[in-house]
Amino acid sequence: MTAVSATEFMTEDMRREIKEIIKRYPKRRSAIMPSLFLAQEEHGYLPDEVLLEVAGVLDVPEIWVYEIATFYTMFNTEPVGRFHIKLCTNVSCLLLEAGSLLPHLEKRLGITCGGTTDDGLFTLSIVECLGSCGTAPVMQINKTYYENLSTQRIDQILDELKAQASGAHRTIQSRDDGQEGVPA
Repeated sequence: MTAVSATEFMTEDMRREIKEIIKRYPKRRSAIMPSLFLAQEEHGYLPDEVLLEVAGVLDVPEIWVYEIATFYTMFNTEPVGRFHIKLCTNVSCLLLEAGSLLPHLEKRLGITCGGTTDDGLFTLSIVECLGSCGTAPVMQINKTYYENLSTQRIDQILDELKAQASGAHRTIQSRDDGQEGVPA
């Protein structure tokens, strides 16, 4: 990995990758989202300094980058835990008891919504919609969707993730009914 100076948050490798991303799009503005994904993968979140550097490499107005980074729930402008739990609170999920899942998660994790556990493992957030209404209630942890949730299923998932973090884990596999991310 290329060294980063005290004033730069991006490696030369990352700058090169963003320049390759730019080539895939007819307009530089279209390269903002994939560039932000790349930067977030590298840093874990998107501090202001990284947003400024992304805008600089893309040669677009800083506000364009900021608007996208702060609008979409897939981007984090503050540090998050190793497992970022995003619970859907839109109508379909609420009608199917997602309202009781948030207090359960808060109690089980010992944090309130927006917080991160003391060990840095879990951050709990709510999101307006995860686009999985047919399998509500649903939550996303990092890049994986967990569907048809109940408090028991949440407890099982959290136990699996804690075990995974401690190194004593089973592989999370797809179930026969096609639901991804459910502990096997």
